[in-house]
Amino acid sequence: MNNKDTKLIAIDLDGTTLRSDGRSVSAYTKYIFKQLEAKGHLICITTGRPYRMSLAIYQALELTSPMINFNGALISNPTNKHWEHTKAHYITRSFVFELLRHQQNFDLEYFAVEYRRKFFLNTFKNVPTDIFGVDRFLPYHRLRADRVTENPHAILLSTRVKDKFRLAKEMQDHYNGKIAVSGWGGPNGILEVVPKGITKASALEHLLRVLDLPLENLYVFGDEHNDIEMFKLSKHAYAMKNASKLLKPFATEILPWTNDEDGVARQLEKLFLK
Repeated sequence: MNNKDTKLIAIDLDGTTLRSDGRSVSAYTKYIFKQLEAKGHLICITTGRPYRMSLAIYQALELTSPMINFNGALISNPTNKHWEHTKAHYITRSFVFELLRHQQNFDLEYFAVEYRRKFFLNTFKNVPTDIFGVDRFLPYHRLRADRVTENPHAILLSTRVKDKFRLAKEMQDHYNGKIAVSGWGGPNGILEVVPKGITKASALEHLLRVLDLPLENLYVFGDEHNDIEMFKLSKHAYAMKNASKLLKPFATEILPWTNDEDGVARQLEKLFLK
């Protein structure tokens, strides 16, 4: 297959590819993905999740393609740690400390600093462990200034403010666009802070460039606010039936299936395997 035939298929995880348990995919989905890879297409996990919370899913799907984490702040290939097109973006340590100093302005429940394979959290009280992909918090996970020795990929904030998307915009404005802030889906008040200009779309543009693929070969699947930029980028943007009302206006098509009904795999089979 030459490049003009190769499709780059960007799949969000939570609420899109994964079932609602946040962990599992069906045997049917895995089968469809294998069929597409056999035809030379690239299935690219494109998620706000950290690398450490995506790797097991990537391996379960037996993918060999690049993966996008932290809403675009890390682009890597888990099957090749020396992959020449790896791209990582970071928030400066000084900004972490600045946010901590002003955290009362954001009415926070907790504050986490996220790295590729580790995280640090300012409190363990009433914090769901599954958000961080662990069974329990260890003393090592406690956020301390002397542990933030490297620049992180992202900062995770849980806020009590009812309109988290309004707060996200206020934070971006307050810091003069020096950061990008997006909200996680669902009822939780989680915001993710990544470096300025970093989105799922910016990461996908990098991949299209290094893989020498035309934009028209990009197909994207998502369900939430942090998928908007990649939906704007692609001419083939599929929102799940269960997608947020914030995302649906940007979709080229709203699927008749939810994430629990294998919506991504069903649409891909219809598009490329019939």
